[in-house]
Amino acid sequence: MYGAILGDMIGSPYEFDRGKKTKDFPFFDREATFTDDSVMSIAVAEALMSAIGSGVIDDEAATKDLIIDMMHKWGHRYPNAGYGGRFYHWLADSDREPYNSWGNGSAMRVSSAGWLFDDLETTRKVARWTADVTHNHPEGVKGAEATAAAIWMARNGHSKDEIRDFIVSEIGYDLSRICDEIRPEYHHVESCQETVPEAITAFLEGIDFEDVIRTAVSLGGDCDTLTCIAGSIAEAFYGVPDDLKAECEKRLPADLKEVLLKLHSNIKE
Repeated sequence: MYGAILGDMIGSPYEFDRGKKTKDFPFFDREATFTDDSVMSIAVAEALMSAIGSGVIDDEAATKDLIIDMMHKWGHRYPNAGYGGRFYHWLADSDREPYNSWGNGSAMRVSSAGWLFDDLETTRKVARWTADVTHNHPEGVKGAEATAAAIWMARNGHSKDEIRDFIVSEIGYDLSRICDEIRPEYHHVESCQETVPEAITAFLEGIDFEDVIRTAVSLGGDCDTLTCIAGSIAEAFYGVPDDLKAECEKRLPADLKEVLLKLHSNIKE
């Protein structure tokens, strides 16, 4: 999950089309910080580890309850992390029902599902559950499933061509455009359907972890979330350099870092 959180941090200064659409930028701008992407990634990770540890991971309703509980716990602990309007109201409301969102929040928080399970079928199923609790629109679910599946495939030795073919044929995203075609007209948009394919494309074109991050930021748009998604897949494919892991840990509060470290002590890298 380092890749997701680093993507969030590094992309955060350029959100809302504040970047210059270039790969040449300070890797850790002085304004770089974690946002809601990281907080909710931590929430989902803690929920899934709890579901596995307590033996309820095969129970959809129980697992979803844990996801909701952890989202509320961490959302209330970090209320000013930059949540979208509808999600912010969902956190504040006693009503725990989903609200049919197709926003990219479902994809940015799902990375732990790509790491915690041994088979792709379970990974996809649990990814859908993590989306369903809020983003139960088909596009919201699709974005989470695509991201988690790409992470699972990357960490299990699949090639980029295999990942691309799977996402196109099984998930249904169009990955025919290259980044140079996306970049000129791309703008801030918060839907899964206009963020996840672009993030996957940035991963496919990048030549190492850092290059994936720089490529994602260069596209512009909802930069922290797009780069969070791209970085989460890049970590599974390339790994994350130790110096960047250390920088990530340094920039996280102790409670968020604790969950990150617990996750990585429990996964098979």
